[in-house]
Amino acid sequence: MSGPSFERGYNALKEEIDAPTAAFFSSCVHCGMCAEACLFFTETRDPKYTPIHKLEPLRKVWKQEYTFWGKLGKALGLSRPLTDQDLADWESLVYDSCTLCGRCSMVCPVGNDITYMIRKLREGMAAAGHAPKGLIDATKRAVTIGSPMGVKLPALQAQIRHTEKEYDVKVPMDVEGAEYLCLLSSMEIMNFPEYIGSIARIFKKAKVSWTLSSQAFEATNSGIQIGVSDIAAELVQRIVDVAEELKVKAVISPECGHAYMAIRWDGPNLVGKRFNFKVVHILELLDELRTQGRLKMKDKEARKLTYHDPCQIARRGGVIDQPRNLLNMLADNFVEMPETGKMNWCCGAGGGVSSNERADDLRLKTFARKKAQLDTINVDAIVSACSNCRIHLEEGLEEYHMELPLLSLTETIAEHLAEE
Repeated sequence: MSGPSFERGYNALKEEIDAPTAAFFSSCVHCGMCAEACLFFTETRDPKYTPIHKLEPLRKVWKQEYTFWGKLGKALGLSRPLTDQDLADWESLVYDSCTLCGRCSMVCPVGNDITYMIRKLREGMAAAGHAPKGLIDATKRAVTIGSPMGVKLPALQAQIRHTEKEYDVKVPMDVEGAEYLCLLSSMEIMNFPEYIGSIARIFKKAKVSWTLSSQAFEATNSGIQIGVSDIAAELVQRIVDVAEELKVKAVISPECGHAYMAIRWDGPNLVGKRFNFKVVHILELLDELRTQGRLKMKDKEARKLTYHDPCQIARRGGVIDQPRNLLNMLADNFVEMPETGKMNWCCGAGGGVSSNERADDLRLKTFARKKAQLDTINVDAIVSACSNCRIHLEEGLEEYHMELPLLSLTETIAEHLAEE
């Protein structure tokens, strides 16, 4: 079974198979270690959730198009070619049960980057029209409106007016020559608007030169999540254009894991050139301000706190020490969860999974892994630094009847700022 969409998808898969992908498939020893690193497998024990198994459509294209025995088998009719039904059957595995967290890649004994290949498979899946409706709609809104949640400038301006009135601060907009261009995710504008007030208060106290942009305030990159590099590049280019126009020295990624990965690590490759500005995560900047003595606390958190590492910020982004530096400045009783930092367990909602309603039941089932971590340490509150993680953590805590406050690290710092 085939058609124009399938042909586009198949050709996209062929084009996505590069030297690393071929090497990864050739070197896979089928040990199954990636399964025990994936919370979708560990919490269901269903072998279909084994990460390397999710790549079967891409592996089939590689074998039949680029290996001697695969080509021969295809020519002689000894192997069944990939079909559109195969892609349809695999869609839920590729989009519902992978957050692109990268934990499987960390444990592979031969160094295969499974996450890298999942993203390539998604390129073909999206080209063939096999992607979840929620993620398709979010991507369309990101392109046409500028925000995957459909947040328009008037909504941001309303939040800014409220913030300025409540906290007696100025939220600058479109200031040319500011040192930092600050990005936001739609979830911070609509779900956690306190974040805007928090950075405004911190930057006022620390005397940070910053601005928002009315033309490119959205940090989330739906193009990466769904698997369309052209859209991902377009969304990055919008930020690059504004940063260059405003002549800023750095762009600040907000408390959003995939936003940080998209602009910091993928961004230059997507647009095909080096940035002429730095990209920093908000926690990296806050830690710099701490080392410079520009963050003064009036008191410390009395509660026993733990920290959930967002995957794209910690494992794939390397921002591991900074939040712990800030937490130790902020609290006297900070404790680690089992398996944190670069080997943290994903919350279960990244990589576009949270945009996909079909995956809700599976997503909440995987929260059992986070519950097991929390049950071992008996804390008073959880701190994190990703708005997407926070939403899912809140849902998971409610699902498992756990009354545990969930805090933003940036917002908590703002609450403890010294008056002078």
